[in-house]
Amino acid sequence: MDKSIKIYIGVLVFIFGLILFAGKKQPKPIDWRPTFSVHDKIPYGLYVFDKEIKGLLKGQKIERITAVTPYEYLDSKYNPDTLVEDYRIKGTFLNIAGNGDIDEQSVKELFYFVSRGNNAFLSMRSFPQILLDSLKLDVQNDLKRPHKTLIWMANQKASSKKYIFTQSVEDYFSKIDTANTTVLGYQSSAKNEKHINFIKVQYHSGYFYLHTQPAAFTNYHLLKGNHYQYAENALSQIPKGAIFWYTKGQNNESVSGSPLRYIFSQPGLKWAYLMSIFGILIFIFFNAKRKQRIVPIVKPLANLTVDFTKTIGNLYYQEGDHTNIIDKKIIFFLEKMRTEYLLDTTKLDDDFIKKLHLKTGKNIADIQELVFLINEHRKSYHGSLEEDLIRINNAIEKVIH
Repeated sequence: MDKSIKIYIGVLVFIFGLILFAGKKQPKPIDWRPTFSVHDKIPYGLYVFDKEIKGLLKGQKIERITAVTPYEYLDSKYNPDTLVEDYRIKGTFLNIAGNGDIDEQSVKELFYFVSRGNNAFLSMRSFPQILLDSLKLDVQNDLKRPHKTLIWMANQKASSKKYIFTQSVEDYFSKIDTANTTVLGYQSSAKNEKHINFIKVQYHSGYFYLHTQPAAFTNYHLLKGNHYQYAENALSQIPKGAIFWYTKGQNNESVSGSPLRYIFSQPGLKWAYLMSIFGILIFIFFNAKRKQRIVPIVKPLANLTVDFTKTIGNLYYQEGDHTNIIDKKIIFFLEKMRTEYLLDTTKLDDDFIKKLHLKTGKNIADIQELVFLINEHRKSYHGSLEEDLIRINNAIEKVIH
């Protein structure tokens, strides 16, 4: 093995070992991303909620919707028989998510589901606009960005406690339809203000339960002090019955399908992979630069046809053999007519002139003059002069160019 290669490998191994040693001493940083995924054990995941949902919703049957959209699920449960025209299921649709990314068709299906005497509990940081418009609601964000938010239930008989949520700034309802809406909860980020964060909106025979603090159901708050009580109180507003929990999009369905996804999910493996690629590129660069052969410059072959033609032409011209040059020009012209236009050049008469005019589109007078000069040259028994050569050459140039 070449000495320089050994040096490269040694340097890479040293750097890699240094990174591992430095990374081993550093604590793994906390991932504060609000993923709301049932598989995430990070602070704002729903892993604990997924495991404890039966305790939070005691005595209620829970069905998870993981592979289809709300529209696909609810539509499959609908009985279109004219005597029935209703869903084969009854209960509450539940969704806890960061953003209201439910598609428009699913929202419309959800409205129809609720209108048939069912319910929908949606806890989101932002709701689909079509939902807000239909229920005559407006939401607003607290631009002050407080570090602490107080949240509590509106019904003091159910619970009079106020819970302090840190790092939890969500939207609140700035406008509601008071005729159809019941306030269930509030939030506050300052001493003298109170915003609505939990409401119940009647829609035909059913109700929408809309909640703007999905963080209340995450790992962080379910495990912090008595915050789980707030989650219990909020969920206790749901009528008893079956729960259809929509978790599609919260089960890591969007995870890349790349075979390298596990490597990039582990910091140590990720750095090892990147350092290996970097080392290979350095190795290729230095070796290619030193060992690549010099590419010889190959001169293209010179085209001597033009030079040869000029030499032959000058020879005839210097000898004064104008007749021979004229003959060569005529042979060249007639050969071109035969190969390009498929004309019979045995007899240069009016028929030939007419065909050549039709195929080339050249001035018929120029063609007549050229044919006349060729025929006159052939009839002449004395040598041609330089003027004859010039006239025939000019006439040929007019026809073929």
